[in-house]
Amino acid sequence: MPAEILNRLSRLGFGGAAIGNLYTAVDDATARAAIDAAWDSGIRYFDTAPHYGLGLSERRIGEALSERPRAEFVLSTKVGRILEPASGDVGAKDDQGFDVPAAYVRRWDFSGDGVRRSIEESLGRLGVDHIDIAYIHDPDDHVEQALDEAYPALEKLREEGVVGAIGVGMNQSAVPTRFVTETDIDAVLLAGRYTLLDQSGADDLLPAALEHGVAVILGGVFNSGLLADPRAAATYNYVPAPAEIVRRALDIEAVCAEHGVPLRAAALQFGFTHSAVAGVLVGVRDAGQARDCAAMAGVPIPETLWQDLRELRAAPST
Repeated sequence: MPAEILNRLSRLGFGGAAIGNLYTAVDDATARAAIDAAWDSGIRYFDTAPHYGLGLSERRIGEALSERPRAEFVLSTKVGRILEPASGDVGAKDDQGFDVPAAYVRRWDFSGDGVRRSIEESLGRLGVDHIDIAYIHDPDDHVEQALDEAYPALEKLREEGVVGAIGVGMNQSAVPTRFVTETDIDAVLLAGRYTLLDQSGADDLLPAALEHGVAVILGGVFNSGLLADPRAAATYNYVPAPAEIVRRALDIEAVCAEHGVPLRAAALQFGFTHSAVAGVLVGVRDAGQARDCAAMAGVPIPETLWQDLRELRAAPST
């Protein structure tokens, strides 16, 4: 079952954080148009999480995909954060980056019971009877519990057919490498650690994934925006980009321009230069962005560009 699911992954996937109102609100019609445009562009992998907009992303993706044949797409969500009804100011806004009312509060829970509850609630929001891939989400401060309790719970759910494949999703590579070597996970969602600006995932995770037959899906390939539009006001890993990092991005953009390749295309396709990478997730908030990402994924890129970028990385900084 896991292999069959992973073989159905489209190379380009839809990341659901943006339509969970990450940073700024997206109305229902715009979110739906983004999902429809992604589908029309050939995207068949859709990723979400309870964390994204306090369930809003799951509800929107579930509603849009309810009209599509279930066997034709791969759907992933995540465990680790339980949503509890809020008891405070009903007019308050979420304080974790999403422009939504704080109707719920997130509670970390990597226990077996917490995992089962999380999956059950996600199934309800998504309107489906099974999850294709369930990721353990950001267990940075809960590593041992995630290994000892969350993973076995997901393994049992995989045996029961409620979950097709299991993995871990993080923005670091060391802990996912432990999961690859110490458990029987099927996939890793690695955010921002194998990009044109940060290849740290190649030091440990990607070789381990190849050795153990674990699929790697990349998120954050634009490093939260800088590699989509390198400028002084851009963000890098969700904070204002340091001047040195902006200069590096501009240098990369200049090399891409010499080859007639948009920086966005190189950033999106870079991950596929490593054989451990099975797919790339991109977060889009409207139909235009969905179509643009699909177009960038199809831009021909000469091997000489990758070689020139390797030489740029090896050159001493000035």
